[in-house]
Amino acid sequence: MRLIFITPLAALALSACSLTPPLVKPAPPIPAAYAEVSAPGASNTAADTAANLGWRQMLLDARLQRLVDIALENNRDLRVASLNVEAVRAQYQIQDAGRYPAIGLNGGGTRQRAVDATGKNPTVQNQFTAGIAMSAFEVDLFGRLRSLSEAAFARYLATQQGQRAAHMALIGAVADAYLEQRLAEEQLALARQTLLDWRQALLLTQRLHGAQQGSGLDVAQAEGQAATAEADVQARERASFLARNNLELLLGAPLPIDLPAGRPLDGQPVLTQLPPGLPSDLLARRPDILQAEYALVAANAEIGAARAAFFPRLSLTAQLGLASPELGDLFRGGARSWSFAPQVTQPLFQGGQLRAELQLSRLRKDVAVLQYEQAIQTAFRDVRDGLAGSATYAQQIAAQERVVTAAHQRQRLSQLRYDAGQDSRLELLDAQRQSYAAQQALLDARRDQFKSAVALYKALGGGLEE
Repeated sequence: MRLIFITPLAALALSACSLTPPLVKPAPPIPAAYAEVSAPGASNTAADTAANLGWRQMLLDARLQRLVDIALENNRDLRVASLNVEAVRAQYQIQDAGRYPAIGLNGGGTRQRAVDATGKNPTVQNQFTAGIAMSAFEVDLFGRLRSLSEAAFARYLATQQGQRAAHMALIGAVADAYLEQRLAEEQLALARQTLLDWRQALLLTQRLHGAQQGSGLDVAQAEGQAATAEADVQARERASFLARNNLELLLGAPLPIDLPAGRPLDGQPVLTQLPPGLPSDLLARRPDILQAEYALVAANAEIGAARAAFFPRLSLTAQLGLASPELGDLFRGGARSWSFAPQVTQPLFQGGQLRAELQLSRLRKDVAVLQYEQAIQTAFRDVRDGLAGSATYAQQIAAQERVVTAAHQRQRLSQLRYDAGQDSRLELLDAQRQSYAAQQALLDARRDQFKSAVALYKALGGGLEE
């Protein structure tokens, strides 16, 4: 009787055959080095990369750090990603459980009336049974179940990497939304101050016109200028509201009232000089690349399962227990009973289904290879885009600061010449508009510089560590 249950265990030990083909990952379709010139002071050593920087070291603004903390705790998309990991892990456990025998207790009873050959002398017969049973356990002779289990486990690991990618993406999105909010607030403050200045200029122009020292054309020009500033204030207020709404959506909660004060855009809220490391670092750092790699492993394992489906399947059913005509005697004087029923099934004709399934699994692997290569290429492009920004934004901002200084100087001189009667009102208005536009453009450039740095940090695999 022991042989009944020893046999499946022996079959488990012997079922070591696997038809899964060896996985050969394609060579990374990217150069061995970045051609772009990185920011001054940024090293290119593998040991010192941006991915080794915790996001608190990257995001220097205390207000932004607090917002990231809130988002990581409350964001719904991140919660969904975490629940997806748990769901796929449960699916893997379900799949892997098929490799082991399912053993359970069972009990039952029958009561039937029987007669003899003459149709007379009826009798009532009872039969009660109890025992341990194993039902239709498949011995994995050719590794079909093991291949399916390996595929399910690889997809679980891929989902884990997807959750890590969502974590990084959330930090980057919060940083971007915060920078947009800072830009909107600073541009709004600039627009309000400009509106105040231009309204005072309008009032002065109206007074000069009333004293017969100015023309109606000057008044019309000043009114148009003030109206333009008023419209710009409304646009900036709308942008500020939208930025706040977007930030609260990412946080998954309203903005707290006890947030620390934030840094202005010219106060370096984000680190901008990042060491990129080597392109090969992306293969071990980027969760989206690792996710595509695990998807490739899963697709390759499914080929092994499709191959094994062509070979015979051996299933075992066994039972060991007691039987008695009286329920009270079942566990005292019942007779021992056992059954052992192995079954072999060999596919012969299924209308080409098995070949189609094998072809489908191979095509899915080919798709997974292309998606893996595409993930690498996309990551490489993201880094190169970030390095291009890192190498150019500092010079652009320095040049734009010179533009602002020159525009201020022109405005000051135009005001003096207008007061002295040497320039027209139109020249002064043009100088004021140029100065205002130059300041707005400088704010835009600073915002873009910090967003580019955040994108580079995320592209290099940073953001997983605090």
